[in-house]
Amino acid sequence: MDFQGFPKMARLSRDIIITEKIDGTNGQILITPDHQFFVGSKNRWITLKADNHGFARWAYAHQDELIAGLGEGRHYGEWWGSGIQRGYGLVKGEKRFSLFNVSRWTSTNIPSSCQVVPVMYQGEFNNPATSQALKLLTAHGSLAAPGFMDPEGIVVFHTAANICFKKTIKNDEIPKSLQEKQK
Repeated sequence: MDFQGFPKMARLSRDIIITEKIDGTNGQILITPDHQFFVGSKNRWITLKADNHGFARWAYAHQDELIAGLGEGRHYGEWWGSGIQRGYGLVKGEKRFSLFNVSRWTSTNIPSSCQVVPVMYQGEFNNPATSQALKLLTAHGSLAAPGFMDPEGIVVFHTAANICFKKTIKNDEIPKSLQEKQK
């Protein structure tokens, strides 16, 4: 029997980044070292014939810009807007791709066809920061789509543990599987 040691634990009192959790559908763009281009959803590769809310169509239409601007690697984000989940009050047909990796991307160094999820707090972990971020969204609405007053919640990225946690404004205490049954 192979021995497995106990994994190292990250300290809770390390930096976190709180971003707005946008309610859309997960998207992935993979650019290989030889510039091959792949488009995916949360669970599968997608194509023009097997698309996910038009994300593959959008990505292939912007392929050259995305390869040049994003470069090699896996680029995860949220595909959101008209016809996807909350819609965020965007005009019919308008959709956006917001990248998750806010440590790498800013609004000034990404392709013009992309956005970055809004950062609400960056600093040492503390519960008041998460509460304040949720209160801000509740009172003022979405930062990603100003004027939209029903944002979903926040994502807390713990940098030392390299893990994300989400907290929703409504029904956070109820598992999603039970929320679906209540509809």
